[in-house]
Amino acid sequence: MVKSFEAFLYMENQTISILGCGWYGLAMAKALVADGYDVNGSTTSEEKLETFKKLNVKPYLINFDSESVNYDESFFNCAILIISIPPKRNAQADYPGKIRNIALAAEKAKVKQVIFISSTGIFQNGNFIVDEETIPEPNTTAGQVLLAAEKVLKENQAFSTTIIRFAGLIGPERNLAKHFAGKTDIANGLAPINLIHLDDCMGITKAIIQQKAFGNIYHGVTPSHPSRKEFYTQACLTSGFEKPAFIEELLDWKQVESKNVAEILSYQFKIENWLVYAEIKH
Repeated sequence: MVKSFEAFLYMENQTISILGCGWYGLAMAKALVADGYDVNGSTTSEEKLETFKKLNVKPYLINFDSESVNYDESFFNCAILIISIPPKRNAQADYPGKIRNIALAAEKAKVKQVIFISSTGIFQNGNFIVDEETIPEPNTTAGQVLLAAEKVLKENQAFSTTIIRFAGLIGPERNLAKHFAGKTDIANGLAPINLIHLDDCMGITKAIIQQKAFGNIYHGVTPSHPSRKEFYTQACLTSGFEKPAFIEELLDWKQVESKNVAEILSYQFKIENWLVYAEIKH
């Protein structure tokens, strides 16, 4: 009988590879190392390799851009592959092909579980409440290429694909209030916010892995949706920024709910109320 999660890890001898160790990916790598996993981490920047080593993350210099595909096959020798590389603004059209090449590399290495980090930006502002059962009909290029990338992975039968669609990311070094400080006549002040803290991004990912709750779509969105005016005004004041001025109007909007996070994972969000969070200086 397995008496602890640590013993379970030892028996399974799992390695997790994170393709794209940016703001979320590197934090996730550190958290998984702390939990006892062997972690491979990738970057396109040689300067980051030494940082990975210091964190006990095995470093890989990997690039899947269409003009310069370069990777070490040993990176894909893992039980779980986390893909955390958003589409570049200047190369969005190439993104589905990039994901297809990654999928082929994972298939060749016989990876069994792929976790793809997507975005709630895949949904159009349809003046509606959406959850994981809602079919996206994106009307932006970024949303369309994300949907195409999700389809590429889900159609590959060599591995099981789990999709996490994160909302707007907030946390260390990401104080979104600064984008509104001192501005006036900011449109759509009554629209609901869709945000998630880095701590909950990591918490949801770890819950999926620990519970082996693979093969589903999860919306990583805090179930608190105050208006843009309420949240960002308070966040600016708490941060010592100049107060912004929003127009009290409701234009195009969406409210994203995390049904599967609650029903499948029984996950308890660390940040539950954005107005309470906004009152605390970070």
